[in-house]
Amino acid sequence: MSDHLAPVPPTASDTSKSASGKNNRLSELSSLELIDQCMTSLPEGDVTLALLYQLRHRVIELTTSAQGHEAERTKMRAVIEKLTAPANRIGTLIGLPEKGVARIVVGGAEYYASVDLQLEGDVPKIGHQILVNEAYVVIRSLGYDRSGPIVKIQEVLNEGRLRIEQETGRPGILIKRADDLADLALKAGDEVRLDPTHQIAIERLENSQAQSHLLAELPTVRWEHIGGQQEAIESIRRSIEYPLLHAELFSQYQFQQPKGFLLYGPPGCGKTLIGQATAASLGEILAKDGEAETSSPENEFQDAPAKLPPINGGVFLHVKGPEVLNMWVGESERIIRDLFLQARQQRQAGKLPFIFIDEAESILGTRRSMRSYNLSNTLVPMFCAELDGIESLSQVVVILASNRPDMIDPAVLRSGRIDRKIKVGRPGRKDVGEILRVYLKADLPYASIDASKKGTKDETPASKMIDGLLENLFQPSQENRVLAIRLRNGRREILYRKDLLSGAVLAGIVRRAKERAIERAIQASDQESSGLTLEDLLIATNQEFKESEIFPPDDSAEEWLKLLDYHPDQVVGVSSLKPGKESEEQRTSQIV
Repeated sequence: MSDHLAPVPPTASDTSKSASGKNNRLSELSSLELIDQCMTSLPEGDVTLALLYQLRHRVIELTTSAQGHEAERTKMRAVIEKLTAPANRIGTLIGLPEKGVARIVVGGAEYYASVDLQLEGDVPKIGHQILVNEAYVVIRSLGYDRSGPIVKIQEVLNEGRLRIEQETGRPGILIKRADDLADLALKAGDEVRLDPTHQIAIERLENSQAQSHLLAELPTVRWEHIGGQQEAIESIRRSIEYPLLHAELFSQYQFQQPKGFLLYGPPGCGKTLIGQATAASLGEILAKDGEAETSSPENEFQDAPAKLPPINGGVFLHVKGPEVLNMWVGESERIIRDLFLQARQQRQAGKLPFIFIDEAESILGTRRSMRSYNLSNTLVPMFCAELDGIESLSQVVVILASNRPDMIDPAVLRSGRIDRKIKVGRPGRKDVGEILRVYLKADLPYASIDASKKGTKDETPASKMIDGLLENLFQPSQENRVLAIRLRNGRREILYRKDLLSGAVLAGIVRRAKERAIERAIQASDQESSGLTLEDLLIATNQEFKESEIFPPDDSAEEWLKLLDYHPDQVVGVSSLKPGKESEEQRTSQIV
């Protein structure tokens, strides 16, 4: 036998397997790859290569075109699906009972719906508008609706619920708060906006009327800005400032701070200025010595039922009486409640609030027993209840100003409510001089004074003009006569200009005189000859009183006489006097 074995020829089955494997590999290749293999198997210079190159280029163009058409078909299919898909519904989220579950209102019907897991990072809040798909799954939060009905809160209940007012004759309804209002301090009278389902308050609207009472800053009026009225100023400073400046001494005597003050007197005599200066002065004291003095219990008002934060400043709530009056029943009472509520909130915030009510007789008038509705019958009890305090009114200063104290209900003025009544009377000669010095400063441009006419060496132009105006105003001359009052006992009294003076009248005189001086300075070519003169003040005085010769009709004379400190029962008649004519009178009012 030979040492080498002869090669075994391949069988038919082996050949079939090899061809099958080759075919499988070829089927996995793309058209371009097959062409490339054909091109590599041919020798260079073969004429078939040019045809294969052309074929390969055309295959590439067809493939690119097919891919573009497929992309267009994909977009078209997406658009068709979007157009034919059912619309997403808009609802309102009213609760989240558990994780992944939402309580929603869609089309007036309530549902328990699932929340899309993709919303975990952006969970909608109660009150939000939400999108739900055809399976009622919450898929998106749209935030709060920008519109909706505005209602007024009637009562704040527990568990975040609110009772709101309805139209007359319809019962109120209960709503709940949105998440953003959950921790907000709401109160009766606040206005809120509801969601489209009218079940949730989603926004509080600022009440511009309530905010207007609170001034952004304390008044800048100081005691030195008020001329005269020293007796009234000293009285109110003793009552308000001393308990803070001498807290330890007042604590030893167990002194209770007065709750309220009444400033009364003729119009234009400085009642409002005194109230503003009180707030400014007290606020300055508290700001300066707040930490040192108010942190001790001795500085607390003696009737405070609980520990309040230290006072570190003051706020001024200025209310004009007619602002409170409202045509809607119950609205005026709500404004009074809101005013005192603001004061309590400011005190809880560490501020000493001043409530200053000007023209107090317009809202606190004497109550009348009658069947018909009378505003005073409800406003006065509301004011008294707030002042007494079922919820104690602690460390709040209430100041009333009125030129008709006889019209204020006695229940308001009794001791324990408005404890101090301070009269702000008409200024005397000394007071008038002090008021004029406030307006006629030394740095104003005055006309030059002849040295030979100077009274004393140290007399300034301002003081000389003030002395000249005082001499004119307080001279009992025919020119200064204003009214003749006939009394029941037969006496006839003459009222002169000095008897009708007020701070407002003096301010008007100085203002008119300055206008004359300014006009003269504009017209004059020689600036040295310009300046305020005594003649300007005297002419301005005549103009001011001439324009003030307006007297009330007969049926109002009785009320008007009280402003002149005359009791109407003692007056028979009032007559105006022609200036400069002693015997001529013009009858104005007949009392009896």
